[in-house]
Amino acid sequence: MAGHSQFKNIMHRKGAQDARRARAFAKMIREITVSARQGLPDMGSNPRLRSAVMAARAANMPRDTIERAIKKASGAGAGDDYEEVRYEGYGPAGVAVIVEALTDNRNRTASAIRAAFNKHGGALGETNSVSFMFSRVGVVRYPGAVADAEAMLEAAIEAGADDVVSGADGHEVIVGVEGFFAVRDALEQRFGTPAEAKIEWRANVTSVLDEDKAAAVLKLLDVLDEDDDVQNVYANFEIPDDVMQRLSA
Repeated sequence: MAGHSQFKNIMHRKGAQDARRARAFAKMIREITVSARQGLPDMGSNPRLRSAVMAARAANMPRDTIERAIKKASGAGAGDDYEEVRYEGYGPAGVAVIVEALTDNRNRTASAIRAAFNKHGGALGETNSVSFMFSRVGVVRYPGAVADAEAMLEAAIEAGADDVVSGADGHEVIVGVEGFFAVRDALEQRFGTPAEAKIEWRANVTSVLDEDKAAAVLKLLDVLDEDDDVQNVYANFEIPDDVMQRLSA
């Protein structure tokens, strides 16, 4: 019985991992389709599409899946008409949360996002109710093995970046939105394709959460991220390493 239970647990975890991977792929495909539709279906002349494709490749999405998503956007009657929507609100412990979505039904998405906030100790607010606590920045991430901290800093400064944070997890290059694509392309020429390159919301001030508050906030973020329409979720909190280890146990 113990062995059978262990096998079931392993299969359950594998099933959950497969579901997360499928959900992530679906969101990437949606971003590729929208990016191709809003600009030219050519990565050389459409920076947003190039970023979307780079992210998909980094996640090991098959090339034919990427190509189908681009073709879907450029075909006649190109399918679903998605629009970009941003939601803002407060989660447990007063944590500020920004949710970015791509949806073909604003009412459905708004209802689902509001229900998630309400059910998990938060409250959905008006547009710009929390975004003033964040900055919109471009971020280019590389693994540490591509260069040492000094070489990455030098290259990033030459490219026009604002800051570089290097550590055990690799290099994180920060740049203003207006210079993001130029910096990304310059670094790619020198170090190859980055692990990640995107424009995101970065909190200007964060609050440190204890175990109970951290668990509640993470539950809300997990529920939001599981929604098919949600592309990105950002929040202004930090969790100490020892707390994160206990939550992950």
